Amino acid sequence: MTSSLEYEIGVFLDATALEQGLSDNTRRAYANDLGRFAAFLSARGIGSAADISRDHIVEFLENERGRGRMGSTRMRRTAAIRSFLKYLSARRIIRGNAADTLDSQKKARPLPKVLSEGEVAAMIDAVSGKDPRSLRDRAMLETLYGCGLRVSELCELKTDDVVGEGELLRILGKGSKERVVPIGHAAGAALTEYLDCARGSFGRGDLSETHVFLTRLGRPFTRQGVFKIIRERAAAASIAADRISPHVLRHCFASHMLAHGADIRAIQELLGHSDIGTTQIYTHVDAARFSEIHRAHHPRA
Repeated sequence: MTSSLEYEIGVFLDATALEQGLSDNTRRAYANDLGRFAAFLSARGIGSAADISRDHIVEFLENERGRGRMGSTRMRRTAAIRSFLKYLSARRIIRGNAADTLDSQKKARPLPKVLSEGEVAAMIDAVSGKDPRSLRDRAMLETLYGCGLRVSELCELKTDDVVGEGELLRILGKGSKERVVPIGHAAGAALTEYLDCARGSFGRGDLSETHVFLTRLGRPFTRQGVFKIIRERAAAASIAADRISPHVLRHCFASHMLAHGADIRAIQELLGHSDIGTTQIYTHVDAARFSEIHRAHHPRA
């Protein structure tokens, strides 16, 4: 039998997914966090959100700490609980929000990993063959780096998303937000050669399959599949596996553009960040780079 609390969580998840356009991954994370909280409360005889107190939340988070949950995980759980209770309070399903008085501690964001421009060029140039797999992998690398895509956006890219006479990509990002990004010369050339000369060998004549990047079985790539290819191609350029991922290429896109004078607001739009604060982490990367240059070359540094 479904408890009142489980029903309230279900209503919240459905409503926020619809109103905020949450991705499936975000909805699953919310469901997992709130499900764990509900199980914790149920073991203590709490079956309704109206009965949740601040002490219950604090005890739950301390319990999570004791179970070895990382700080980032506990922060995510806190955010989910806060959003859930805020939703119910705004609709007067409960009185007040027991999470309002919790300390709001912001996690310090680690600087993103980036490769040098030379390392990225070496990795891409190492994919020099003209066979279908090489053309596909080079186009994949060029597109990730040249357009700053998330790996999920690359996997979901369709042939009709190549627009503007092949000079633009239409991207459906987080929260179903659409943006258009320029492809650039190198990425455009690699993508065109792949689409014209190699994609057909992966598509196996299936005209109903419209994803741009296909596996040897003619299916769309998963994130794990892209990750495997990126590491394989990086190894050929002597780049350690722990320094590379699809998201590292997205970081490189932003950091290298900033280093060449791009406006932070423009980078925000190209990355599809809704909050400028998320993009500003790259200014710290650039500051770190200039600090290294200063220490290396200034006589009194």
